[in-house]
Amino acid sequence: MLEELLPQIRACQLCAAHLPHGPRPVLRAAASAKLMIVGQAPGTKVHATGIPWNDQSGKRLRQWLGLSPQEFYDEQNVAIVPTAFCYPGTARSGDLPPRPECFQHWHPQLLPLLPNIKLTLLIGTYAQKAFLGSVAKATLTETVEAWRDYLPKYLPLPHPSPRNIAWFKRHPWFEMEVVPTLQEIVQATLHG
Repeated sequence: MLEELLPQIRACQLCAAHLPHGPRPVLRAAASAKLMIVGQAPGTKVHATGIPWNDQSGKRLRQWLGLSPQEFYDEQNVAIVPTAFCYPGTARSGDLPPRPECFQHWHPQLLPLLPNIKLTLLIGTYAQKAFLGSVAKATLTETVEAWRDYLPKYLPLPHPSPRNIAWFKRHPWFEMEVVPTLQEIVQATLHG
């Protein structure tokens, strides 16, 4: 039962020895959810507040999806299930990768309890590699360019981080072509 599993995940200490800021698993899910958002792992602001996508990346993501904060955080419709649930700490050029133990241990238990998911958004390389495995392309750009190939189950997206501004400038097709279609698909998923 999801109601039993979520408190277990939120109390997880599996990676505690590897987390410089300690564990604070962040996720939102309900069995009724139709859309699942899978990012990499919470960042510092999310770790501090316990609210997923509570930062500039989340603001851009909500704009891409065409969802208000109220719609985005309605866990009855939108599950927010990162690849790893705790902030992994910082490396030289950003956050460390998500801890692999989290995905390996919790996702096989959690995903079957979300039977109404129609679409899973895979945000960033870590989420794409975790869910797509061998059918992910060699690079994030190639995977995102091939987004139609993964529908109707998955839709790969770049990470909406402000650190990726250069990627958005080099790939204007994403916001011109993919984002409007993404908004249509999200509306159809939630209200269709």
